Amino acid sequence: MNTPSLNDLIELGAVQDAQGLQGQIKVRPHSSDPVALLSSKELWLSLIPRRHVGVSASAEQASLTLYKVKQAKMHSGTVVIALDGVTDRDQAEALKGARILVGRDVFPKTEKDSYYWVDLIGCKAINLQDQDLGEVIDVTDNGAHGVIAIGNPETKTILQLVPFVKEVVQNVDLPSKRITLDWQADW
Repeated sequence: MNTPSLNDLIELGAVQDAQGLQGQIKVRPHSSDPVALLSSKELWLSLIPRRHVGVSASAEQASLTLYKVKQAKMHSGTVVIALDGVTDRDQAEALKGARILVGRDVFPKTEKDSYYWVDLIGCKAINLQDQDLGEVIDVTDNGAHGVIAIGNPETKTILQLVPFVKEVVQNVDLPSKRITLDWQADW
């Protein structure tokens, strides 16, 4: 299989440690509901940290290694994964710190009015008066609901934090990369 472009891969977590003696890895997922991580049949691992200074995109691309997933399950807030070819604790410990990436095309389909946060990033945010509020540059969870950070994608400057709830979010048009909000620019 050809190595996919980094732009086609989504980072879902990082290897936290080895688990047990038979080569399982303990993964710290980036999501509180790691459904894509649990359902993936194969994963790409990179030992190069994200946005590492001095590492070219081609070097990072070359660092990707594909693994088949034998088993994945939740365990105490982490995901424990058995990878084909990783058969002992030493091999698993050598993967500590590796970033876990999967192809976007393997994500399960979302239900109506549900979205993967990664799909919201890069969407233009406008309000009901058609004012440009900025671009979604990050999505986080405050425990009660999602929060979108709207701002300048080049400088990563956050201008507003907006609750991602149905009372505020009027429409999400992913094909057009546009989110309509009941929100004012000066709030």
